Amino acid sequence: MERTCEVIVDIAHANVDRLYSYLMPEQMQVFPGCHVLVPFGSGNRQREGFVIRVSDATEAPESPGGENAPSPIPLKPLLRVIEPYPILTPEQIELAYWIQKSYYCLLVDALRLMIPAQLRGSRVKEKIERTVRLADPESVDEQLRSLLDKSGKPRAPKQYEVLETLKTNGTELSVSDVLAFVPDAHGAISALVKRGYVVEGGHVTFRRPNIGALSGDKLVTLNAAQKSAVEAIERAMDAKSGTLLLHGVTGSGKTEVYMHAIERCLAMGRQAIMLVPEISLTPQTVGLFQERFSDGIAVLHSRLSAGERFDEWRRIRLGKARVAVGARSAVFAPMQNVGLIIVDEEHEGSYQSETVPRYGALEVAAYRARQFGCPLLLGSATPSLLSYYRALSGRYTLLELPQRVQNRPLPHVEIIDMRQEFQAGNNGIFSGKLTQYLEECLQKGQQAMLFINRRGYSTFVSCRNCGYVVLCDDCDISMTYHKGENRLRCHFCGSVKPLPAQCPACGKPFIKYFGVGTEQVEEQLHKLFPEAVTLRMDTDTVRTKDAMQQMLGAFSRGEAQFLVGTQMIAKGHDFPNVTLVGVVAADATLLIPDFRSTERTFQLLTQVAGRAGRDETPGKVVVQTYSPAHPAIRYARTHDYKSFYAYELEQRKKAVFPPFSLFVRILFSSDDEAALSAGVSTYAEQLRAALCERLGEEGERDILLYSASPAPIKRKQRAYRYQILIKLLRTARLSDAIQTIYTFAADHRSELFAMVEVNPQDML
Repeated sequence: MERTCEVIVDIAHANVDRLYSYLMPEQMQVFPGCHVLVPFGSGNRQREGFVIRVSDATEAPESPGGENAPSPIPLKPLLRVIEPYPILTPEQIELAYWIQKSYYCLLVDALRLMIPAQLRGSRVKEKIERTVRLADPESVDEQLRSLLDKSGKPRAPKQYEVLETLKTNGTELSVSDVLAFVPDAHGAISALVKRGYVVEGGHVTFRRPNIGALSGDKLVTLNAAQKSAVEAIERAMDAKSGTLLLHGVTGSGKTEVYMHAIERCLAMGRQAIMLVPEISLTPQTVGLFQERFSDGIAVLHSRLSAGERFDEWRRIRLGKARVAVGARSAVFAPMQNVGLIIVDEEHEGSYQSETVPRYGALEVAAYRARQFGCPLLLGSATPSLLSYYRALSGRYTLLELPQRVQNRPLPHVEIIDMRQEFQAGNNGIFSGKLTQYLEECLQKGQQAMLFINRRGYSTFVSCRNCGYVVLCDDCDISMTYHKGENRLRCHFCGSVKPLPAQCPACGKPFIKYFGVGTEQVEEQLHKLFPEAVTLRMDTDTVRTKDAMQQMLGAFSRGEAQFLVGTQMIAKGHDFPNVTLVGVVAADATLLIPDFRSTERTFQLLTQVAGRAGRDETPGKVVVQTYSPAHPAIRYARTHDYKSFYAYELEQRKKAVFPPFSLFVRILFSSDDEAALSAGVSTYAEQLRAALCERLGEEGERDILLYSASPAPIKRKQRAYRYQILIKLLRTARLSDAIQTIYTFAADHRSELFAMVEVNPQDML
């Protein structure tokens, strides 16, 4: 009997986002998850696709690319299978359907999340390593003599050396290894092949990321709190369920708990996935795991080359790696026997995708944990308010590490009121105390880290005569001055423009720089301490593939005394010689118009403070602020998460903010503002009516806020942006409301519609 398979064609368009039936040629081995080439549409254009199901049938009611027909239409045959194995696991296909339903995206967009992007279109292939071996090992001595002249000297020295190298090693060698013994021997190898003395070959190899050398793995003895946490995780693995929240202060040894838990998981014959924020995926963190688990670990993150990412994915898919460590996308690792999923720094916003499908990695991790029957472990020194709320309410199991390892003290945090510094005549970036501590740090041969969450030199440029601020031509945002480039740059769209010599509005030459960025902090350090080496880490300085690794390696080796940076340096680093951390401008995140700004400021300050004093020498932290009495700063000074949580939860309760409610934002975009405004108004009226009809009269009270207006940043990349912002009370009717919003959005797509965001990470 002829067999058929159902294929989704790799085209991201709603009109073709469904399954099409194809005949499977008799000799072709096809399984669910295979990557195939199919004829599609009336012109039978060759398209890639993914096999979803295989069945016994000969006809289907619909032909590829065709319309519904009253009678069956003969099916077209598959052209070929692209990879020799299914690239999608059954669990991934099931997960893709869940993502399609949960985030109202196309099924093909969900499937694309599961594989390396370069696999589509065959833009990346397996690496074949070229090898050479002796054609006839028994005749090698005679062959060597044939390369000598009458005086006994080699007529072709390179050929002689290559042949002698192969004889000495007595085995097949890669060409790269031969060239290590005999440099510049490409021509000699080719000549030996022509003579028939050497035979060429090749084998598939894996490109591995360059993690960098670390010191040998230390034998670590867990303290009582760590042991208790590992035992609780092991019980959850035995029970094959549960979500656990590991709340441990900075430096409490959470990473060691993760590694011990993974060891237990592997001993049970299962696999593990560990997610870390992209910003924290440092060579240091990955190196620790690689030392512990050797070749059993695969790394997935955006700083890998296309070949490295493909090969790491392939090692997982072929079962050669049992531990996957990576950023957000690693949650889709093609494993089939997962026993533990870990999400480190679970509070980080980078776990939320900013592109379609706009999935949350924590939600996906929770679904995968249910798929595999395994526990989900969330870890953080500053858990999100929602996670801690769930832990205290019993939905999660709370595990705590209240002390640093070896009972080392948490760093002393000193708050500097910059208003008083100004009144005392100090107009500089650094307070007197911070300058003093930096000098002492240098004298003692110690290191310091300075944090400011702004890159560039100055945050905006203005005219002191008329107040004009230089804005981006394409976005409603001020441009940042980058002194190294001597240009203004938009941090939203990336556009640049030259610095004006005079005000474009009034023509006066009173252009002034305002605000402080990483470039200016670095410059001031050079002026104050010219003998010290300062490194700057932000997205401007780590654009190349290995730049971050090289910079962190240099700082770890003591080749620099100061490290200046943005959030990149705030978490995930352990430098024993860092005894001082300076927060240059603690108020920056407090001023963002978002209900989470207080929480995020507390988290950031606590995390960056935790970089100090992680070894024997006690640490010191200086926080410079114009708001010393703000609760986020007061509680961060004492590392008091629990008091901060109680305060912030009470504020959220009073304002009925999450976790007591939920925000939904529907974003619209167009070049025509008048059409956009009118379209959004109509959409808002119709959606409100649909919600009221679904929820009923009583359910209408669940809608705490319903606003249609321009987005806070009204124009971005030349397009106007409007939004509908809905605030919903958390009741039993919440899921009905969200489903209504998604369904309405799917039925009312237009050129104005951009996206639906549930609990958006960015309210701008």
